[in-house]
Amino acid sequence: MTLPPNVYDAEPIPEAARDEIERLLQSGDLFRYTAPKDAPVSLLEREFADVMGTRYALAVSSCSAALFLSLKALGLPRGSRVLIPAFTFAAVPSSIVHADCTPVLCEVGENYRIDIDDFAERLDASIDAVIISHMRGHTSDMDAIMALAEARGVPVIEDAAHSLGTTWHDRRIGTIGRIGCFSFQSYKLLNAGEGGVMITDDPDVMARAVIMSGAYEHNWSKHMAATPEDAEALHAAFARWQNQLPLYNLRLGNLSAALVRPQIAELPRRVSDGRRNHDYVAERLNLSPWIDVPAKLDPEQRAPDSIQFNLVGMAKDQVEAFSRAAADRGVKVQVFGLSTDNARAFWNWQFLDDLPDLPRTREMLMKACDTRLPARLQLPELDIIADALVRAAQDVMGNICAYGT
Repeated sequence: MTLPPNVYDAEPIPEAARDEIERLLQSGDLFRYTAPKDAPVSLLEREFADVMGTRYALAVSSCSAALFLSLKALGLPRGSRVLIPAFTFAAVPSSIVHADCTPVLCEVGENYRIDIDDFAERLDASIDAVIISHMRGHTSDMDAIMALAEARGVPVIEDAAHSLGTTWHDRRIGTIGRIGCFSFQSYKLLNAGEGGVMITDDPDVMARAVIMSGAYEHNWSKHMAATPEDAEALHAAFARWQNQLPLYNLRLGNLSAALVRPQIAELPRRVSDGRRNHDYVAERLNLSPWIDVPAKLDPEQRAPDSIQFNLVGMAKDQVEAFSRAAADRGVKVQVFGLSTDNARAFWNWQFLDDLPDLPRTREMLMKACDTRLPARLQLPELDIIADALVRAAQDVMGNICAYGT
């Protein structure tokens, strides 16, 4: 029996990181503000902003921290209502709660994207901000979302934890809203184990976020900008906010930055390979009458590191049997709605008051499956995964249609 591939290990850290890591270990210079200038974290921020085409970036301890700081940097008053899709990770509503705001959930359709009609209905005068989670890298209709939000004067934050490298009308995801937030967690395209980054073109938003992230006294002066004009605008904003804001200490360390920086050059290849792998497996899965991989939206070019698919015509017990059959073949499948503690099923967010029912999202999550598909996998390994999933469905539902014909 051919063993299934290991889909959990990340790619090796590039060799180029070793000299900088050794230098940091020898010097013990791990705190981002120790160096008078050009600390690894500061260089990472500048390089990431340059890649994204934005004026400013702030590296922090996690994408959750970036979301929290984004809300605080917008100056939202206590109790502000923040609209989010119901299909997201629990860290998103958690960041809203941490920011003393209230999450408001909207429906998500079978294609894992925001139901625009439901979104428009909930985006009323009570909503103060929007967080768009591009969950698992699936981009909702950003044209419609931005038009609705801008018409109401509501700021949009993009949770792009799963979408580094994705574009919408050739514009990078994370640069469409007022703020974009990304993750450096181990399963993401840039891997520091933990970490995150937020980007914006707004100097006041960035200055407020930098100070609250833990830039005490005048450490904010060590943050960089691409041009003298951008630096001047940022430093003027720092001067306005000095000593006006609380410090939450959500900084990234130099060692994490040293791990990430050499991976930035790998992004184009990882995006290309991840898209190839996803589309190859999707084509094979869609040959099964029991599996449907929703198509991307036309303006979207994805950068996936996993694959999501819906099970067709299966009752709950059959969905459970499919998951077991896939595991027996060595491929782990997460069905978002089946687990009693899955952090992506909104009804498990018991820390929220007055959870809505959201029947469309609930129905989708009960049959929506997720399988890791890292960019480093090769075609023979992808064949093993695709065959295991298709045959697991056949085990449960029977071979009504001939696979591959």
